Amino acid sequence: MERVYLDWNATAPLRPEARAAMAEAMDIAGNPSSVHAEGRAAKGLLERARGRLAEALGAGEADIVFTSGATEAAALALAGRGLCGADVEHDAVHAWIDAGLSVDGAGRVTVDDPATSALQLANSETGVVQDLPAGLAVADVTQGIGRLPFSYQWSGVQVAILSAHKFGGPKGTGALILPRGHDLAAQLKGGGQEMGRRSGTENLIGIAGMAAAAEAALRELAGGTWDRVAQLRNILEKAIAADSPDTIFAGKEAPRLPNTTMMVTPGWKGETQVMAMDLAGFAVSAGSACSSGKVKTSRVLTAMGIAGADAGLRVSLGPQTTEDQVLRFAEAWTTRLKKLRASRAA
Repeated sequence: MERVYLDWNATAPLRPEARAAMAEAMDIAGNPSSVHAEGRAAKGLLERARGRLAEALGAGEADIVFTSGATEAAALALAGRGLCGADVEHDAVHAWIDAGLSVDGAGRVTVDDPATSALQLANSETGVVQDLPAGLAVADVTQGIGRLPFSYQWSGVQVAILSAHKFGGPKGTGALILPRGHDLAAQLKGGGQEMGRRSGTENLIGIAGMAAAAEAALRELAGGTWDRVAQLRNILEKAIAADSPDTIFAGKEAPRLPNTTMMVTPGWKGETQVMAMDLAGFAVSAGSACSSGKVKTSRVLTAMGIAGADAGLRVSLGPQTTEDQVLRFAEAWTTRLKKLRASRAA
């Protein structure tokens, strides 16, 4: 049975450009902090990757601090700051904020004071896209890179959080973008790497892959690839709605990521749907990958006031997804829903 991967918001497959850059970095033996020739070669590769990532993300006049991923980047950016946020934020951000900002039924957040607030560019569960206000203290742009136009300089945000594996880079690599000279309290202390903000030998292989993936992702976005993905998302939702008119597509009234559908079907728990579709050959999820495997109600759907917040199923497409795969998923899903309802009516 052919497996169909429809969980791109959890992680995107590794891009060939990233794989090639990582293979090249593996041949660099030196530590970037060493002063000998081998160390200088490693340092040169590190700084070239930093420059390539900065150019791709419009952060030429900013500092980039490499981390182990968006979760560490969020802790570094948010710990001890007492910023405001909303209940739709990712767990990695939500853990550090005072979640008092209001959320409407479409998942849009009202930011009262940007300078004291953290806000996501795009929600990992619903795909709802937020307008990032100028002067925003911290922006989580993890789900948006490569899928939405983003430039750090024109966004006007102070600090941005990102993770490589969401746009086809390696897992376990991320970064913070922040103003040059921005004061930031280090969470990891030691050798003083990353301008004293994040000690520890840099993951040179992962960083090289992240820079290459970012460049490839931006080329793909400029080429219109994600416009085609959006059309597939619309085809999926139309097919589902035709057979299940009571299914809610969370956030459909707001701008969304071009690839994301959060389907809420009353009476059918998301975890049960995930298992059923996995057995049918489709990889989907009930929400954020960082929370999957935990039986709990979606905080995001609850904040939006959606009834049946435990009945959400997230389908997230990618450039490799085909129309045939989308239609086969819709057919398999509706077949199982009809069987479930028939068994309950018997």
